[in-house]
Amino acid sequence: MSRRRRIYEGKAKVIYEGTEPGTLVQYFKDDAMREAGSDGATITGKGVLNNRISEHLMTGLTEIGVPNHLVRRLNMREQLIREVEIIPVKVLVRNIVAGDLVKRLGMEEGTQLPRSIVEYYHKSDDLADPMISEEHITAFSWAMPQEIDDMLSMALRVNDFLSGLFYGVGIRLVDFELEFGRLWRGEELRIVLADEIS
Repeated sequence: MSRRRRIYEGKAKVIYEGTEPGTLVQYFKDDAMREAGSDGATITGKGVLNNRISEHLMTGLTEIGVPNHLVRRLNMREQLIREVEIIPVKVLVRNIVAGDLVKRLGMEEGTQLPRSIVEYYHKSDDLADPMISEEHITAFSWAMPQEIDDMLSMALRVNDFLSGLFYGVGIRLVDFELEFGRLWRGEELRIVLADEIS
């Protein structure tokens, strides 16, 4: 059996060269997220669960018209995904005051926000993903204004979908982070939801 070429390895997954043109294989690891400077733990089976959860959510989003990079689940730990050009911007949607929003705005943790708030962060491990504005995004050509509009629109649709899904099982959706990519089909460009949701 030939070894696959590794394209990228992050905290939670490994991306390999795909088996079909224009695809990649996303492998979910058992590594737990860790605080800066601490050793990470391993949670047996975490990658399997993340793969199934991400597949379930991406499939549901496809059904409501939110384009994403999922092609299909390959096995317990892997998905076949479309190769996209990742936009170096993380989109954070907040519904409830938590995390650094407590410190930045002096608000009480757990407070319901009057409406969902969308924040942007530059995707950079070296810089610890600093918060940025739409002006930064366009000034540094990370995304064009129409692409930002597409990401915002999709992020709010994802929020509606996830909020309803979790509300149905008694869970309040505090916040979540999304990544987007450019999917090229010939000369046609489309912004799609990328990475994972788990």
